[in-house]
Amino acid sequence: MGSEGTSVTKIHVTGFKQFHGVSENPTETIVSNLKGYMQKKGLPKGLVLGSCNVLEAAGEGALAPLYNILEAAATGRDSESTNAGRVILLHFGVNSGSTTFAIENQAINEATFRCPDELGWKPQRVPIIPSDGDFSRTRETSLPVNEIIKALAKMGYLVIPSDDAGRFVCNYVYYHSLRFAEQCGIKSLFVHVPLFLTISKETQMQFVASLLEVLASLP
Repeated sequence: MGSEGTSVTKIHVTGFKQFHGVSENPTETIVSNLKGYMQKKGLPKGLVLGSCNVLEAAGEGALAPLYNILEAAATGRDSESTNAGRVILLHFGVNSGSTTFAIENQAINEATFRCPDELGWKPQRVPIIPSDGDFSRTRETSLPVNEIIKALAKMGYLVIPSDDAGRFVCNYVYYHSLRFAEQCGIKSLFVHVPLFLTISKETQMQFVASLLEVLASLP
């Protein structure tokens, strides 16, 4: 996937299973089908698609499997190990009230779950990582969100930047991922997608393929 001397981007992808109020999570379908979809479509030059995992829609109780994925991505212990020039952790979550795709600039160090997660945890105003300080602490992606959005908008997608990933499981996972990425010298990005009722499965699969292409083409 790219000759010697060519910079390679390896992207590891996660989505979520169903959760309270969302019986079919589009991100579970997207991530479960992504490898097959990209094999048919053909991977963009310089891109290696790494692990594709569907996470339990849970916070504290699902940290162990999340960190297994993060650590494997950072150390190359996953299958198809390669000398990647750049490693990106790409997370997808659903925003059932949205009509567009949203790329999240940051995560906030606060867990205030509007309902219990799938393991029954319902924190209220709890810092995600207490050693990071209080609820006002944010962590930002080091990827160029505006540049990514411009490229996707040129391809015809309705996509916006967001500074608020919520205070539920999406923000919880993103905060941990951003902190881990910073410590390990890799990248992390979170993208919210709407329901398939709002934007069809086929369009969402095309969007994710286009996003992978844009990420692989970043300098």
